[in-house]
Amino acid sequence: MEFRELTIKKREGTGKEVAKRLRRQGLVPAVLYGGGAPQTLTVDYRDVIKVIQGREGSTTLLTLKFEDGGGSARTAIIRDMQFDPVSEKVIHVDLQEVRMDRAITVGVPVFATGEAEGVKEQAGILETILREVQVSCLPGLIPERITVDVSALMIGDVLTVANLAPPEGVKILNDPGQAVVTVSPPMAEEVAAPAAVAAEVAPAEPEVLTERKPKPEEVEAAEAKPESKKEAKK
Repeated sequence: MEFRELTIKKREGTGKEVAKRLRRQGLVPAVLYGGGAPQTLTVDYRDVIKVIQGREGSTTLLTLKFEDGGGSARTAIIRDMQFDPVSEKVIHVDLQEVRMDRAITVGVPVFATGEAEGVKEQAGILETILREVQVSCLPGLIPERITVDVSALMIGDVLTVANLAPPEGVKILNDPGQAVVTVSPPMAEEVAAPAAVAAEVAPAEPEVLTERKPKPEEVEAAEAKPESKKEAKK
């Protein structure tokens, strides 16, 4: 397991205004949990980006060192990160201190490998249903990812958590029957089916009653009736 170093600094003050000021200085507010009461810290924004770049944050082991050299180095993982909804920049980091001899629970990403037969031969669509699984293991055994081969999947086939093969010493905590990846029918078929059903259940439009135009012979008969009455009086 690779360790990455992250320099931390004790933070004085809390609240939105303090956080805004720190971010303007290129710093990110952080909190370190574990080993007693939570500690409020700051970390350099650029250092955080280097740590998480190309990796999932929760799978990275960090060696935390105080900027002023005070205190002993600590081992931690990134427990959570908050991002600005507009700029998508990291605006807050939660760190979790860990011990190398104690198992921890972390999220590990799932990656599909290979090209499904249902995609190549049947024009199906590969759908990843579960992108991360929760695992329990010693910090030094945290896998960067868990891969699953989808090459044999045809349309309608499903791979579940039970089909995943974690490394030795790593236990997956998710329900074994939980779906991970499947191959769905082509989009055209998926759209056509609901349209057909809608046509079957759609109520018929109400019949609109309009005034019926009289036939020519009916008009002639109606015009002839008054004459007949006059003749009868005569």
